[in-house]
Formats: sequence, C-alpha cells, structure tokens
Amino acid sequence: RNIDPAIDRDPVLEQDAKHNLDVAWQAFRLKKAYKGVLMRFEETFAAYPQFSKMDEFLYLAGMSSFYLSEGKGKQKIDMKTEKDKEKYTPEKLKENAVAYLAMLVENHPQSKYRDEAEKKLREIKPAS
Repeated sequence: RNIDPAIDRDPVLEQDAKHNLDVAWQAFRLKKAYKGVLMRFEETFAAYPQFSKMDEFLYLAGMSSFYLSEGKGKQKIDMKTEKDKEKYTPEKLKENAVAYLAMLVENHPQSKYRDEAEKKLREIKPAS
C-alpha cells in the first residue's frame, strides 16, 4: 500500500518530538514532575505543532496543569521569580488545563484521550 500522509511530517522533528513525549510520560507517571512535563510540551508545541501524537501531549499538558493547580506533584513552583509567579498561579494553571484539554477534544476527535479529557473538563469547568 502506498498512502500519502495527510500531513507531510518532518522525520527529524517527529523523532525529536517523540523523544520529548516519552520523557514527558516518564516525568508524569514516575516522577510526578508536572512542571517538567509542561516544559517539554511547550518546547515541542512551539517547534513542531503538527506532531503526530500532539493529542497525547495535550492530554499530558492539561492533566499536569490541573495537578499543579491543585498543589500536587513533586516539583515545587518558585513563586519568588517573576516568570513563575505569572505562569504558575493556580488560576492560570487551571485556565491552561482547560485550554489544553479543550484543544485536544476539538482538534483530535479520534483521540483515545478524548473521553478522559471531556470528563476532566466537566470536572474543572464548574469549579472555575
């Protein structure tokens, strides 16, 4: 079978993004390093937004933002730095969680993470 991909993907960027996703999953599952997950996501999303597994990354970013907004995770936010103060307030994190999960639901209707994202959105939205 010779099927042209719907999106022309750069194999080098695809591989780099896949590595970032793998590292993000490890940080998410094993280390509860949600800030690290967000940093990997932001780097990948900025450099290669058409990554084939962006739905997974949006799910991880949304859940990580939500968990950080609840004060969960092993990485602590340094509220002394101006950048962290702006970026990691519970309100901003919750807002980002909603944005990432909504993007997943809207842009990736076939994603295996969609149902879980919708469920989390219903849980977050009434509270905000």
